[in-house]
Amino acid sequence: MPARIQPLTDTQNERDDRNIAIDRVGVKALRFPVEVREKEGGSQRTVAITALAVDLPEHFKGTHMSRFVEVLNSHGNCLDVREMKKVPEELLGRLDASRAHVEFEFPFFRTKAAPVTGKGGVLDYNIRFEVEACSNGDSDFICTVMVPVATLCPCSKAISEYGAHNQRGLVTFAVRAKQPVWVEDLIDLVESCASCELYSLLKRPDEKFVTEKAYENPVFVEDLVRNIAGKANAQENIVWYKVEAENFESIHNHNAYAMIEKHV
Repeated sequence: MPARIQPLTDTQNERDDRNIAIDRVGVKALRFPVEVREKEGGSQRTVAITALAVDLPEHFKGTHMSRFVEVLNSHGNCLDVREMKKVPEELLGRLDASRAHVEFEFPFFRTKAAPVTGKGGVLDYNIRFEVEACSNGDSDFICTVMVPVATLCPCSKAISEYGAHNQRGLVTFAVRAKQPVWVEDLIDLVESCASCELYSLLKRPDEKFVTEKAYENPVFVEDLVRNIAGKANAQENIVWYKVEAENFESIHNHNAYAMIEKHV
């Protein structure tokens, strides 16, 4: 016969007299297996770093941390943009909150063919989904892609007799859209704006191609964010974006950085 469960003190529900509300309280850095749907109809399994939080009124001492994990596990391990809003919506009811926020950040893999030889190699990108739900029915969704690229310095090309310095950079491109967007489309948009995209596998003919392509398409970080912003402005589906570019400079002991944020 199972042991009788004794009633325990619920400290979190005790009253707090400091009269200070908390904007977000919850759990983060929780690893969770997910299945991500791909544009071409397939899917891939990966691992997300998750964060789940709600607001806390000033009169509550604490929130119930275990309920965040319960809600996450109740939705299984298939991550779908169209279904993600159910997680914060359920948190609202389970934790008596007026606002709930959920983040999933995970590596997303694409097989890319080398530009000349066609050799296939897998390249990884970090993706972040942020979903917010409010008790008044309002909701928000932000999709962010973090895309590594190659950039070549226009100034170095203009003043040097023997080439130009180039480096890897990282573009972080976040969007709000009227309809769901595919991460592959956002990645393609970013890569098309750099000096050259990156590949995981290059043979000598491929290396010659990407070196010369970058040389023919020099961009500052300023050019890079403007190029991306111009393409984002032209897309009717995108209503807000924030694009950041950071170059890991090859001849400086610092990074170059630029950012544009805009409501379209």
